[in-house]
Amino acid sequence: SITRERTEVILQGTSSLDPNDPTAVWEEFEFKCKPGDLRRRPCLISPYHYRLDWLMWFAAFQTYEQNEWIIHLAGKLLAQEEEILSLLATNPFAGRDPP
Repeated sequence: SITRERTEVILQGTSSLDPNDPTAVWEEFEFKCKPGDLRRRPCLISPYHYRLDWLMWFAAFQTYEQNEWIIHLAGKLLAQEEEILSLLATNPFAGRDPP
């Protein structure tokens, strides 16, 4: 079944030296097929799907303790690992210091 409300995990980073600063600008990592930017066309790749995007959807129904891979993913995004960045649609920190 499909729920009427959608809960999502959104990964963001900031270049701010103090992430708790109210003026810190947080930028979202966009995935190739995970819903995000409402101006972007939906990704249709039936009958296949992007595995990471699919896992992100199910992770939203659980805690991070039940999905430890999210912590590892966040660490790899912070390290700007090319293998992980290739799984994303956009990297808001491309050409800049990592978040």
